[in-house]
Amino acid sequence: MTMNNEMDISRRKAMGLAAAGAGGMVLGSPLHASAVKAGKAKSVIQIWMWGGPSHLDTFDPKPDAGSDYCGPYTTPIETNVSGIRIGQKLPLMAQQADKYSIIRSMTHGINGHETASYVTQTGRPVGGDVYPCTGAVVSRFKGVDAGYNGLLPPYIVLTKPQGRFSESGFMGLRYKPFATGGKPSASPFTVEGVIQKGITQARQRDRRELLAALDTYGKKLDGNAQFEQMNMCKDQAYELILGDAGKVFDIKDEDPKLRERYGNANSDFGASCLIARKLVEAGVPYVTINYTGWDTHKKHFDIMNNKLTELDRGFSTLLDDLDQRGLLDSTIVWWGGEFGRGPKIQWEAPWNGGRSHYGKCFSHVIAGGGFQGGHVIGSSTANGTEVADRPVYPWDLIGSMYEQLGIDPNAQLPHPQGLDVRVCATEEDGITMGGRLREIMS
Repeated sequence: MTMNNEMDISRRKAMGLAAAGAGGMVLGSPLHASAVKAGKAKSVIQIWMWGGPSHLDTFDPKPDAGSDYCGPYTTPIETNVSGIRIGQKLPLMAQQADKYSIIRSMTHGINGHETASYVTQTGRPVGGDVYPCTGAVVSRFKGVDAGYNGLLPPYIVLTKPQGRFSESGFMGLRYKPFATGGKPSASPFTVEGVIQKGITQARQRDRRELLAALDTYGKKLDGNAQFEQMNMCKDQAYELILGDAGKVFDIKDEDPKLRERYGNANSDFGASCLIARKLVEAGVPYVTINYTGWDTHKKHFDIMNNKLTELDRGFSTLLDDLDQRGLLDSTIVWWGGEFGRGPKIQWEAPWNGGRSHYGKCFSHVIAGGGFQGGHVIGSSTANGTEVADRPVYPWDLIGSMYEQLGIDPNAQLPHPQGLDVRVCATEEDGITMGGRLREIMS
């Protein structure tokens, strides 16, 4: 690749990134004043457990169900909230239980990754239109069409898109997330379109000066309104690359003790949690941490012994860090996957102690943003196979988050055919409602 082509590609990526942030708002449709109010929450950090975590191994332990259900995890631990016990591999999360609430009765009954992911992330039943996921909806109502003026895109995924459905659905590419790519624990974290491997900031500045010197056509268009808008996008892109905005992805200057609490030097999940905190601190409305590796059909417990320790460190430190900085009250932290895993362990070959997909009953965790901590909503049966009481469906949880964010559940979504489509599904859409999470909504 020639130097000129390389510079052109880098510039186009960066300009596109800036357009997805502040510059892109120029193209947006205005929102009615009633669509967004001052909610208790300003931002969301979603920890998406790609593949589906086991509820029995995490936040709904069943030690009395026997080894065919709990495996080697027979000693759940008490938390700092009396009466709440969680899995034995989460001792640090046990110390933070007053900050989060556990939903032990999540359900949708779907066992396929793609369909379950769609339902759990959009809060919509399958069929008809392809609806936008929660991040895209928040991006519209708290971001690109609602006066968001940050240089960073309003919807960011660390590090790759969920990939099993169209995140923005019928709302289109404007509301898709910006996926960072790269390795968050690396130094530098080579964010796609912001930081390029092997290219120093000094070289980036030299490139900018060279491009400016060569841009004789642009100089002739000084004063042109359309060209001025393009220049604004370009300046924002360079500010993102070379200025303070881009530093939000850099954790090398963070307190080493804090970095260690989030996870060891090789923990991409821990680094992602720290970067997510920095992003909401910078005003980004929606951040997804796409945490892979939970589709454990084989040798489940061998994998869990490492994954749960990593989860425990990153998740617990994120909650505490947000709280210490005064950000937890305004930041919703949503943990969960598309479903749970089979309560009964598959010991036989070829699974050798695996857990299957399980959408009939599973757990999610919600914290911050006006949601009270230290509570358990719903319950499962003695072996975790069924919801025992207070079923919670994805649309119940997502609708509750929208309310805490100040997003009107009855506000319209932009539809390409001009159809009257509302933010939240209702029983008229053919769904069973469990109800908003009023038990923990302050």
